[in-house]
Amino acid sequence: MPGTQTLVNELVTKLKKRRVEGSQETALLTAELLRSVISQLKVPPTNQAETLIEAVKSVGELLVAANPVELAVGNIVRRVLHIIRDEDFSVATSSAGGGDRETAEQNGFRVQTVAAGPPSRSPSLHAILDRTPDSEKAHHSSRDGDSFEGKGKSADRNAESWKLKHDVIRAVNELIEDINSCHEQIAEQSVELIHQNEILLTFGRSRTVREFLCAAKEKRRSFRVFVAEGAPKYQGHALAKDLGARGLQTTVITDSAVFAMISRVNMVVVGVHAVMANGGVIGPVGLNMVALAARKHAVPFVVVAGPHKLCPLYPQNPQVLLNEMRCPSELLQDGEFSDCMGVCNGRGNPLLNVVNPAFDYVPPELVSLFITDMYDHSNKLKINGLFGFLSAGHSLFCRGGYNPSFMHRLIADYYSADDLDLQKRSTS
Repeated sequence: MPGTQTLVNELVTKLKKRRVEGSQETALLTAELLRSVISQLKVPPTNQAETLIEAVKSVGELLVAANPVELAVGNIVRRVLHIIRDEDFSVATSSAGGGDRETAEQNGFRVQTVAAGPPSRSPSLHAILDRTPDSEKAHHSSRDGDSFEGKGKSADRNAESWKLKHDVIRAVNELIEDINSCHEQIAEQSVELIHQNEILLTFGRSRTVREFLCAAKEKRRSFRVFVAEGAPKYQGHALAKDLGARGLQTTVITDSAVFAMISRVNMVVVGVHAVMANGGVIGPVGLNMVALAARKHAVPFVVVAGPHKLCPLYPQNPQVLLNEMRCPSELLQDGEFSDCMGVCNGRGNPLLNVVNPAFDYVPPELVSLFITDMYDHSNKLKINGLFGFLSAGHSLFCRGGYNPSFMHRLIADYYSADDLDLQKRSTS
């Protein structure tokens, strides 16, 4: 893949140097790169799905190793691998005459997914036109019939190869579109959760939270927002400025004032870095403090997250890097404590250390509800009634709302068990 190797190296360099900001931008760049890899890959007549999977895994392993803490990279790689397996199953069932999974597996197609595959699709127009009709074969002699039969099989294989790549690229395009539009889909549900004259609290800066709150404002909901500043980067200041510019009553508070103000709050709405398979979340540092304060005062703690943030791994998985230490300069002003930074004790260890973690882990028992853009009409009975007791007179049911204990089932529908480990295994 000489044409895509340069693109792979460029994205790897950006991830290593932390030049990509935000999970959404990271997910989009990863999906677009994998789309280029698939489109330029020459697929052999046989084992097309295995070839695509091997190529995507090779690129995905490089991207994940470049920035292990950015879980959105691995999420998109696994989503694309799941797409390849699903489309391979669809092509297999189509070529088997619309048979079921067992028929496809008997014809040599390997399908291993967590969830059931999608319903079989009708063959494409290209595949139909390329196939040689049986009525035409009957007019030829046996020797000519054998020749045409061989050509027909070759055409079928070429059509299936073309169809698989075409369907995979189309599905990846839909994935990119879903990532781009996830904010709008989530924001549409804001009116089902935010009521008149309420006080909400958020932490740090999140585009999903901003669009969620502004959508409720556009629906003529009147409410106030407390924004914790989110030290040390103080991204809450930027969010407060955006909300104020769009007409929302906004109050900026310090992170240390969250516990003092939480008793006045009706609901906490936050964005996160990643959602784990057990329902826990990884968010900006200080988020666990907010969740504990919300639980202490029985305030619903609602997480809004797009599909690219749903991670199929558990926190105890060795592949998951829950945190990273950032530069101490984010905490200290230029030259501050410079007179004592180099002072050491008798053992040569510095007397002053600066610790600046980037993320916090919030366990699932502190999360009340997840809001995504994945609607499940059967989810009403699972959500309604589970969280109504958390806030008197406050309904927490919405179309895309999920119980933290249900997240592993939702995530299983979008990932395959064979793709959880992206590292290559040596075969003896």
